[in-house]
Parts: sequence; C-alpha cells; structure tokens
Amino acid sequence: MHGELGTFLRSRRERLSPADAGLPVTGRRRTPGLRREELALLAGISATWLTYLEQGRDVRPSGQVLDALAGALRLTGAEKEHLHRLAGGASPSEEDVPEEVAPEVAEVPALLGANPAYVTGICYDVLAHNAAAAELFGGIGPGHNVVRWTFTEPAAREVLLDWEREARTILARLRAIAGRHPGHPRVTRLVAELTEASPEVREWWPQYDIQFSQAGHKRIRHPRLGVLTVPHTAFHVAERPEQTLVVYHLPGA
Repeated sequence: MHGELGTFLRSRRERLSPADAGLPVTGRRRTPGLRREELALLAGISATWLTYLEQGRDVRPSGQVLDALAGALRLTGAEKEHLHRLAGGASPSEEDVPEEVAPEVAEVPALLGANPAYVTGICYDVLAHNAAAAELFGGIGPGHNVVRWTFTEPAAREVLLDWEREARTILARLRAIAGRHPGHPRVTRLVAELTEASPEVREWWPQYDIQFSQAGHKRIRHPRLGVLTVPHTAFHVAERPEQTLVVYHLPGA
C-alpha cells in the first residue's frame, strides 16, 4: 500500500495551490500545487520524510504525522480516513472520538415505520433508531450500546427469550470486530467494561467464538404484541462498512 500512499499524497499536494494553503505566491512555478518543501513546512515534518512517503518507501508514519499532513492538505473527512488506511494505521473513525452517521442514513429507520430498526457503529453503539426500536428494546437509542444492553440491562433477558444464545452470538460478533481492529480504543474499553460487569462475558470471551452473520430469526417478547418469532437482517452502509442498519420485521407491520 506504500506506493498507493505516495500517489495519493502527490495528487493532493499538486491540487492545492499556495494561495489555498495560505502561502505567498512568488514568481512562476514549474509544477502545479505545492512543492514538497512547502507541504513539509506546513505539516511540520522534514522534506526528506515527506519524500520517503511519496516515493513509497517502507516507512510507517505516526498518526500525528498523518493528521498533520491531512490538515496541511485540507483533506476532507473521507480523504483523511483514506490516508490513514493507506498508511496501515487506524483511521480517524477508529480513534477515540464520537462516531457520526450521515444524515441520509440516520433517516432510514424512520422510513421503516412499525418495523424496529436502528443503525449501529463499529462496536454496536446506537447511532440512529426509530420509535418501534425504542419500544421493543426498552428505550434504547443514541448513547446506548446493543452489546452493553444485552449483558447489563435486566430488560434484555425479558425481551430476548433465548437470551443465552443471542448473548453468545453478539459477543462472538464483537470478538470478530476486535480481531479486525486490534487496539481500537472504544472496542477495547467496551470489552473491559463488559468483562468487569458480566460473569458471562468473563467466561465466554476467552473461548474466542467468532460470528459474522447478522440475519436470522429471534424469539422476542414485545411489550404490546406478546411473544413473537421475528426475522431480522442487517445491511452495511456502503461508505461506512462498519456501520450497520438492523431491521426486524414485525407481523402486520
């Protein structure tokens, strides 16, 4: 990926004019955009280090260097994330910052009417939901976490009739996420919190069960409709594959 990183950096450097970067324009320029020396000055790194990066050499820049380059190049959020991924590090969305959901994605659960639906982030934080999901899952919404709800809220054992099976399944999915994103601060913190709070997590987490599928049927106890067996499925957001829309199909909805 190092060659691709160099290509990306050069393309963004060449499209940024000195005026856009707040630099004085002096004389004619033989190359478009910023010179390497100018970008290095703006980012606070050495021109030699920037040359190594653009040449695709086998070097690993720190997150601070990547963030400085992203700022100097005026990268968008998506471009900054792409830069981090090309460099083989954690993307900004994986850092210890709140995860955001695009407005057009956040509006989707409401379109599903009486079918409970919600959007989760990388470690099952709820980013958007509809009223039907709040009703079924006891007021769950933004600021809540589906795995935490499953293991720490007494209501989960009332709603999920096959609680142990469902709890083992979602913990196995979290285990798969932890493997794909080693050292992710929010995933690491969630696992530590659950391990302290739940004897089941303390027993099951070392077993290293892995689960990827997010579709199937669940037996639930609905507060108005009683005991139901409902199909559910999940869809990944194209631009943010770690964000997932989960939909439950209630009978008659």
